Amino acid sequence: MPRKLLKFLILFDNTSLLYFPGQFLSGRVLLELQDDTPVLGLHFHVVGECVVRVRSTRHERSYDKENYIDFRMRLLGDSDNQGPTILSPGIHSFPFKLGLPVDLPSTFLGRYGWVQYFCKAGLREPSGLIHKNHQVFIVMNPIDLNLEQQYLADPFKCNIEHNLGMACVGGGIVKCKIILDRGGYVPGESIMITATVTNASSVTIKSTKAALTETIQYFARDKVVQTEKRELAVIARGKIRAGHRDEWQNESLYVPPLPPTNLRGCHLIRIQYDVCFLIEPKSLEKQIKLQLPITLGTYPFKTADGDDTNEWAETIYKPETHYPSTLPIFRPWLHEKNDQK
Repeated sequence: MPRKLLKFLILFDNTSLLYFPGQFLSGRVLLELQDDTPVLGLHFHVVGECVVRVRSTRHERSYDKENYIDFRMRLLGDSDNQGPTILSPGIHSFPFKLGLPVDLPSTFLGRYGWVQYFCKAGLREPSGLIHKNHQVFIVMNPIDLNLEQQYLADPFKCNIEHNLGMACVGGGIVKCKIILDRGGYVPGESIMITATVTNASSVTIKSTKAALTETIQYFARDKVVQTEKRELAVIARGKIRAGHRDEWQNESLYVPPLPPTNLRGCHLIRIQYDVCFLIEPKSLEKQIKLQLPITLGTYPFKTADGDDTNEWAETIYKPETHYPSTLPIFRPWLHEKNDQK
């Protein structure tokens, strides 16, 4: 049959391959044949799954999996094995349609695990040979910040007082107050940071830094088996001498294309974002760290006049936008950054 089967394709009606939970996945399996061809069956399988796979040592592995979609249907042929069906030369189209569950987690690919969605088609001939094809599609489970906890729209404040050294030998207190303009954002926005660092100690502060961090935890059998953590955007400032202070006025951290906080509906991969404010003393004192968790969504907050804070929510519907193509399947900007180190 290899020469008789000219084309074997899975075609989606939505050419962008981007779907939202609750939408219909529809399309057709297309065959183009050169001659009369006997076929026992054409099978179609839709799969949605999360897999975590971690190798901690040469012989020890951690593995877990959960399924979200496992839908099978027969597009051609009978289950009673009544013999082959003869398909004539030319193009044959076999439609399919499936309603996606409403609680699907977003597509995601990490170093130790992934959430993936795909369709498989198998064409079986009487000789026992099975021709196979598959096609991946993307699921985006949106998070509307307007429907989340109301406090995410309010400024996020944090204060700390830290003793450096021993008071009897010239130590002192470092005070830090940091304010984020709110607690929820979407990719494409900027996190506005206002901060005051007062160095009432006798120790010079070498530097201060604010960083947007991503932490990905992978679970297997209800245990964390691997963690990835990286800095996504950084602002750094210089030293603060003893008895002086430094003020940050609306410094901005840009939020790049990223998956939403957590993968809702997924129990094996957890994603968390934080703004970390770091104070580095010049002596042997330990680093002072403030960690402010934030929520990343898909749809931004609406302003008082009802408009979105930016146009990101509208652009994700367009196939030409870079959001579905770079995330969550891969993030080239992240690999390029790592390569430069």
